[in-house]
Amino acid sequence: MAAQIIDGKALAETIRKEVAEGVLQLEQKRGARPTLAAVLVGDDPASHIYVRNKIKACEQVGIKSDSHYLPSSTAESDLLGLIHSLNQSSEVDGILLQLPLPKQIDKLKALDSISPQKDVDGLHPWNVGLLVQSRAALVACTPLGVIEALKRYQVPLAGQRAVVVGRSDLVGKPLALLLMHENATVTVCHSKTRNLPQVVSEGDIVLAAMGKGAFLTPDFIREGAVIVDVGTTVLKTEQEIISIFGEGSKKLEDFRANKTVIVGDVHPSAQAKSSLYTPVPGGVGPLTIAMLLRNTLRAAEIRRR
Repeated sequence: MAAQIIDGKALAETIRKEVAEGVLQLEQKRGARPTLAAVLVGDDPASHIYVRNKIKACEQVGIKSDSHYLPSSTAESDLLGLIHSLNQSSEVDGILLQLPLPKQIDKLKALDSISPQKDVDGLHPWNVGLLVQSRAALVACTPLGVIEALKRYQVPLAGQRAVVVGRSDLVGKPLALLLMHENATVTVCHSKTRNLPQVVSEGDIVLAAMGKGAFLTPDFIREGAVIVDVGTTVLKTEQEIISIFGEGSKKLEDFRANKTVIVGDVHPSAQAKSSLYTPVPGGVGPLTIAMLLRNTLRAAEIRRR
């Protein structure tokens, strides 16, 4: 039987509709819509695209957006001053600080300066601590989207062996915690893990968040496992694409037309062994923004009680 695909785009659209309904209800009850303040420092092209997409998504569900674009020469004190003013604003419900930041700014110091109640990315130590205790209201968007997808596709989590490949603060660690709270038996793998293929192949659910394109080949995957691929690697040469997808593949045609192709952490040949998997692109990616919208609504609901 062919593996089923988790359609992240369709699921994200469903969640956006739910958020739009929640925004309307909040406005009817409290007389105000949620507001998300987006802060971008510097001129990184990809960051500008990400922020633009997030603002557009806000508009589509009725969330107000308040954008702040700062030059790459911005001093750390000036950024912290802006964040302080957004923390104090009665109009702002959520604050999004787009990463990466210029070298002169301490990333952790900037993230820590965001009010935990407005931390819609779920990265503040306060919210991370609450997540450890399964009490967090605002959780990192990508891990939250992964759990949402697994639940909506009715993947059993309790008692399942879940293997998380990657231990980043943004994805791997919070994802492992969320899975534990769902009563899964969780193993976290990383670059120092011995016998990595054997350990990963024991997973009923494999969640790849390494950032290494096509790294997990079929020998990492047990027959019938569920694969969640969080990784995104941009391939920039024809040889890279041929080595992964083969000669004459559609991906090679796409590269020649668009000059780039994105691949996940899981090799395409490994998908055939799974029962259910997330494609790259079109899997976890769309859910990240959907969860950002839901977190913003959640923050507004809590703050405006």
